[in-house]
Amino acid sequence: MTGRRPLRIGNASGFYGDRFSAFEEMLTGGPLDVLTGDYLAELTMLILGRDRLKTPDLGYAKTFLRQLEEGLGLAHERGVRIVANAGGLNPAGLAGAIRALAAKAGVPVSVAHVEGDDLMPFAEGALTANAYLGGAGITACLRAGADVVVTGRVTDAALVSGPAAWWFDWAPDDYDRLAGAVVAGHVLECGTQATGGNYAFFTAHDVRRPGFPLAEISEDGSSVITKHPGAGGVVSTGTVTAQLLYETQGPRYLGPDVTARLDTVRLASAGPDRVAITGVMGEAPPPTLKVGVTRIGGWRNEVVFVLTGLDIEAKAALVRAQLADALSQVATADWTLARTDHEDAPTEETASALLRLVVRDPSADRVGRVLTSEAIELALASYPGFHVTTPPGPAQPYGVFTSSTIPATSVPHVAVLPDGTRHPVPARPPAPPLASDPQPAGPDASGGAGESPAGPTARVPLGRLIGARSGDKGGDANIGVWVESDEAWAWLDRTLTVETLQALLPETAGLPVTRHALPNLRALNFTIAGILGAGVASAHRFDPQAKALGEWLRARHLDIPTHLLPAPEGTGP
Repeated sequence: MTGRRPLRIGNASGFYGDRFSAFEEMLTGGPLDVLTGDYLAELTMLILGRDRLKTPDLGYAKTFLRQLEEGLGLAHERGVRIVANAGGLNPAGLAGAIRALAAKAGVPVSVAHVEGDDLMPFAEGALTANAYLGGAGITACLRAGADVVVTGRVTDAALVSGPAAWWFDWAPDDYDRLAGAVVAGHVLECGTQATGGNYAFFTAHDVRRPGFPLAEISEDGSSVITKHPGAGGVVSTGTVTAQLLYETQGPRYLGPDVTARLDTVRLASAGPDRVAITGVMGEAPPPTLKVGVTRIGGWRNEVVFVLTGLDIEAKAALVRAQLADALSQVATADWTLARTDHEDAPTEETASALLRLVVRDPSADRVGRVLTSEAIELALASYPGFHVTTPPGPAQPYGVFTSSTIPATSVPHVAVLPDGTRHPVPARPPAPPLASDPQPAGPDASGGAGESPAGPTARVPLGRLIGARSGDKGGDANIGVWVESDEAWAWLDRTLTVETLQALLPETAGLPVTRHALPNLRALNFTIAGILGAGVASAHRFDPQAKALGEWLRARHLDIPTHLLPAPEGTGP
């Protein structure tokens, strides 16, 4: 197909549990060709794995099936194809359930699914093991006439690159075009994060109920990110930049279809709530696929003690000493004192601090009610004002997420077409030797050369100047930061080194930190290895998905040239 109009593709889910009504809102809010939904994440795979243990016929996102009770008929009426990874660990089971739903509702739709990602049985102790497939299986299903395509574990961006390759009939080695679609898919995959949700400068916009995003993808792989007319929120170069930096690690965004060069991405306003993405270059994909593995790591429990008024540190020390013997047999016991108290506070709550004890052990008994009861037995024998936030509970299992790679040729990527035909999807062509990296033109691409701007500075929160977004990848976290002027970028690139970041965020000290510059986006991306322990499911940290790590950075104070700062009453770029 040549000269086709742009593909109009939307998103209605960024995670399992996202806004239920979004599916209907996207179908009725304006024209679409394809509607996607992303339901899978590392924690979700663990949840689905436990579901499958209890009920082998499950293992998929049940919410999606309930959304289709209304949405399937709407999509059929409007000629919208549906593509979602809600199949989780059982895409065949979900496809069958959708067919039954369609038959009951009298909606004549054809359903296909993609499988092959499930590698179980895998290693000893694994609950789930899934390869991250690309979009080629989705493309094959759509070419065969599927109205609904459900997958297991594909990359989030594959939900967009697969339909784009179908719409424009791209070849497997149309790397620049595929890379453009992957970048658009990465912007869409987290739903309202592209339309003002979780946005650093949220006070500058009305983001009380942001609409879900859509992309208009052109045949050359360029795109425009926008939203339905009248939908809430905002689409700006800032919101798109924030999402581009989310959970990415370096200039090369590796994927099973293509390696997208994030350092070639160019953004420009294309009108109100419209941001154009151009210039994306692509390279051949790596010969391996990422494999995500979840396990039950053990058992955990916690108690949160409330410490009120005077002598907070001494009260915390007393509790720790009183429980030392009880904790001596526990594998790990972590104490955290959050000083939320204020001097001469007008309310009891604001006079109080929280002392959090988290225990983990391979044995549920060692961290169960026996242990938490010892904490409660201190109620009349410890610090004055003793109480806890919730009653003690039983131990809960926690998960561990790890990732590795596997040769792409060893994974049986299969598109199961609407008529039941099993269509094997070959691995992408092997990568040729890498050419020299493109040299993207952009503001101060030299990586920090130049003298400090002359003039006075003010010691203020970094967030007066920079935006940030952070997230998790297994046990690692990333923080992407950006600014909106060339002059601010020159300062940021020169100033925010790894050493400065670690000084500002002491919890990162001693951990490997990698810094990448993306001059076209006026952005830096930091990867902090190991800060999340065994990943979100292990609840290793107070913020186990590192969602607020960027906001902590923005709240830290640094000397910033005053001429770079917005007016004091400003809310940011």
